[in-house]
Amino acid sequence: MLGVLAGFLTTVGFLPQIIKGYRTKRMEDVSLLMPLVLGSGMLLWLLYGISLGNLPIVLWNAIAFSLNMVVVGLKVRYGKDRPALP
Repeated sequence: MLGVLAGFLTTVGFLPQIIKGYRTKRMEDVSLLMPLVLGSGMLLWLLYGISLGNLPIVLWNAIAFSLNMVVVGLKVRYGKDRPALP
């Protein structure tokens, strides 16, 4: 149960950044390197979880990796010097 709760909390931590980036169409202050490095770690954790057959590790890292890629996509789309939409 502890692993499920920990995975949930660390995974939903991405949602405020995703929601803010989507609403404001601004991601200039977000580093591209951070989610790329973090995503690499998540992918390795996902593979590790698969090798162990550990559902909480697989589930939460798959979801977190997907949300992290959304952050990368928002950064690529809105991270350049583009004016924010009202």
